Amino acid sequence: MSALALDIGTYTIKAISAKPGKKIEIERMVEIFNPLGVAIASDEALSQKLIDIIDPLITDNKLPRTDVRLSLPETVVSTKLIELPVLSDAELASAIGWQAEQHIPIPPDQLSLQYQVLYRPAKDKQNEEKMRVLLVGTHKDIVEKYTNVFLSLGIEPKLLETQMLSVLRALDMTAEEPPTLVVQMGASSTQMAMVYQGELRFITSQMTGGQSLTQVLEKQINLNKQQAEEYKRTYGLDPQQFQGKVRETLLPVISIFINEIKKAMTFFVNQNPGVSAQRILLSGGPTLLPGLVQHITQELGAEVLVAAPFSQALGAVPEGNHPTWTVCVGLLMREEV
Repeated sequence: MSALALDIGTYTIKAISAKPGKKIEIERMVEIFNPLGVAIASDEALSQKLIDIIDPLITDNKLPRTDVRLSLPETVVSTKLIELPVLSDAELASAIGWQAEQHIPIPPDQLSLQYQVLYRPAKDKQNEEKMRVLLVGTHKDIVEKYTNVFLSLGIEPKLLETQMLSVLRALDMTAEEPPTLVVQMGASSTQMAMVYQGELRFITSQMTGGQSLTQVLEKQINLNKQQAEEYKRTYGLDPQQFQGKVRETLLPVISIFINEIKKAMTFFVNQNPGVSAQRILLSGGPTLLPGLVQHITQELGAEVLVAAPFSQALGAVPEGNHPTWTVCVGLLMREEV
């Protein structure tokens, strides 16, 4: 049966219809502009406007309505990776609420909590090592507002998952790969996750995304929003284009972004003495900024790769590399919902 993955961003809304599984079989892909500039509506008026956008998106493109999977923006989620003495699934289920109170800054009566065991030691190591669990908390009212948009269309979402967890599933990294900082760049925020020995080690988020680049071009080169977006996508960090003015304007914002990457990599090295972090994997729309990969490589001396989410996909696979679709692919690769 076909499933629908929806990635509602502040700039665009992306949808993929596909047969889900480890190797998804793509049937249809749709991307539209999000004129509201928000992913989650804050009031009923905005909710109705979002409904008026999503309804024709699904209906006109004949997208599935039964197995619908949604991404949750990292900006509305509180994520914490914790270590615990080894517990059984039943013991963990009874203890997880108390653990969430200690680590997730959301009152218990307002908390919608999900958790995932990332590592459980083998029996012969359970006295020496701890298990690692990822806690993901969201305000209940945010989840309700998000799902109510779809319930009003007669759709009950089967899955709500944070963007980074979907991205990591889509990348399908193995334990043999070197320590890798995965950077998911969105329009309004950027998330970073360190993966080591095939396991997530930490997630961090910052409120700098592709729109920050557009805004600085608007202000400093005196462009309207559409022009700024076109200049950003066309010229980027290329010193030969537009007399290098776009590059010069963007570099201060890019420098802030690179400093955050440095901090994340330094944190990992400090937590894992003797292990070096020299690989960065970029995902998301701003990744396509001309010259960005080369600039990060120069500044950090690291190997910089761009996500290729369709590398294992079947069906109507688009040509070329499309790192903007990583979240949708990851949602569809989840086999149990």
